[in-house]
Amino acid sequence: MAWNEPGGNRNDNDPWGTGGGKDQGPPDLDEALKKGLDKLNKLLGGKGNRSGSGGNGSEGGGKGNFGAVLAIVAILFAGYIVFQSFYTVDEQERAVLLRFGEYSKTESPGLRFKVPLIDDVTKVRVTNVRTAESRGQMLTEDENLVSVDLQVQYRVKSARDYVLNVRDSNEALAFATDSALRHEVGSSTMDQVLTEGRAELAVRVEQRLQGFLEDYGTGLEIVRVNVESTQPPQAVQDSFREVQRAREDEQRLKEEAETYRNKVVPEARGKAQRLTEESEAYKQQVIERAKGETARFTQLLGVYRTAPEVTRERMYLGALETVLSSTSKVLVDTKGNNMMLLPLDNLLKRSGSAAAKSGSSNSGSGGNSDDIGSLTDQVLKELRSRQESGTRRGR
Repeated sequence: MAWNEPGGNRNDNDPWGTGGGKDQGPPDLDEALKKGLDKLNKLLGGKGNRSGSGGNGSEGGGKGNFGAVLAIVAILFAGYIVFQSFYTVDEQERAVLLRFGEYSKTESPGLRFKVPLIDDVTKVRVTNVRTAESRGQMLTEDENLVSVDLQVQYRVKSARDYVLNVRDSNEALAFATDSALRHEVGSSTMDQVLTEGRAELAVRVEQRLQGFLEDYGTGLEIVRVNVESTQPPQAVQDSFREVQRAREDEQRLKEEAETYRNKVVPEARGKAQRLTEESEAYKQQVIERAKGETARFTQLLGVYRTAPEVTRERMYLGALETVLSSTSKVLVDTKGNNMMLLPLDNLLKRSGSAAAKSGSSNSGSGGNSDDIGSLTDQVLKELRSRQESGTRRGR
């Protein structure tokens, strides 16, 4: 029998059976639930679950319970709608908003609103730099096999393209990296890939890879491409090391030659500059001398016009003096207009041989005086003999 039915155990004031009755057992769970639902129904504006006889009471209680459940569901649904209508975009993110599956807009950082069950939001980090690696063996232009390790640093440039254009942008990046790397390595020789061409190879791969990503519309931007290592196959590494040592020797010899060139070229330039300055000085000397001779000739011309005979004779004597000053022979003009030749060189030889026979004890200034006196005697003797022979011929 229920606690609130007429004629019960007079426990009308306590649904848990604590109103003074003799039955102090645990409360009925169904009764407590019905009472809670009835109070909730009253709060929502419905009619309470009134007790009565017959089936009307049961029917009224069932309707009240159903209305309460609907109210709870409505409250929960409204809370869910409010909770799903707002979202937050961080500073490092951009949010791509799709409405009915179609692109609507890209949201910037902040608190944003969306229509629940209609709008779909995908957040993408656009500031952090990501890293992808590529490794493989490939053929060069000269048909040699090389192993290349590559590292690609990239970030998201367009959140819309990253979400909508490509299903998996990271996989597309891997394929594009492999394609660009193989194309550039296949266009280079093995020496270029393994030695001084590594930096240029990274630049070319970066440019080609960025072009591929833009053509695909992945929304990615390449920050930097690093060629970590380039190695020949294991079987030919020893031979390659020998080639490397030969290149190092070549480079060393080039540096030594360059050092020698830097030493010799300045010296040659200095000598050339000195010769140029000497030639310039000689040029000025000749010019000044020519100017002086011209001035002297002009003055001499004025004197010649004043006294031609005297000037001509003086010029003649001066020319003879200039010409004969370097000879060892002497020409003497005698009275009979016969030129007399004195071979001083032969006379000096004879006097030198005579002095050697007399002894080498006479030396110094005394020896020089004797030689001069002997030479003078010989000259006078020669003059007398020629004068006498000339006199005889005249008779």
